Amino acid sequence: MTKETENWKNKDTKVLFEAILSLKSVSEAEVFFRDLMTPQEIETFSERFKVAVLLTKGVAYREIYEKTGVSTATITRVNQWLERGMGGYKLAISRLKLNK
Repeated sequence: MTKETENWKNKDTKVLFEAILSLKSVSEAEVFFRDLMTPQEIETFSERFKVAVLLTKGVAYREIYEKTGVSTATITRVNQWLERGMGGYKLAISRLKLNK
């Protein structure tokens, strides 16, 4: 990673990620993220994660679009992050056992 692609890493983001890791249940995560983000932002992030799960299962772009309504541009972007990102999607999906 270049410095340019990691310019989002700082003391504030570290504290944010530590706060997320301190949450102990889905209900705690729900209230935290609802306070942190708008309902639309939560929906957008959950849609991206759903697209990532479907892509790891080998579902075709058109079928993902039909199931989710997410644009093919977003599906392509998520696929690029899956293939050339930092591995976060794959890590979370494997830990949740969602790729089966």
